[in-house]
Amino acid sequence: MFEIEMESCPSVKCILLLDSEGNRVAVKYYSDDWPTNSSKLAFEKTVFTKTLKSNARVEADISLFENNIVIYKFAQDLHFFVAGGDDENELILATVLQGFFDVVALLLRNNVDKREALENLDLILLCLDEIVDGGIILETDASVIAGKVATHTMDADAPLSEQTITQAWATAREHLTRTLLN
Repeated sequence: MFEIEMESCPSVKCILLLDSEGNRVAVKYYSDDWPTNSSKLAFEKTVFTKTLKSNARVEADISLFENNIVIYKFAQDLHFFVAGGDDENELILATVLQGFFDVVALLLRNNVDKREALENLDLILLCLDEIVDGGIILETDASVIAGKVATHTMDADAPLSEQTITQAWATAREHLTRTLLN
């Protein structure tokens, strides 16, 4: 039927969330450019040390490392990075970074620091899965991503008063399906 040509589809090679010392908090690689864990760690160290003196706290900044465009932004003791090929559109990569940054801020209630990120690591990893799949960008709107992550994490047995409308509909649909199948 329809075949997507990978050359025409914007893609992401990796998304990194590092702490203020360059250690991993959450990372996801979508490319075989770094086949071993040691090559991934070396790339992370290079990106971290080259961007350390940057002032990317207010707006995202951009750099070229090892033929990869890297867009990055810092918040308190967390460093957010999105990398794509040197032929990728910087604005699309910046949109991915901003979406990731915004959804993390939303889920952590604007308390974007390492401790909160580690306590909510499951939500951050779900966010990465909702933003990019296999390098293909799926979603960049923080509220949409947060809604999808919330539906994954919401307990179906929670009282309806503690659920959003979408979650309540999903719960009602599940109960109706169970009733009809029994």
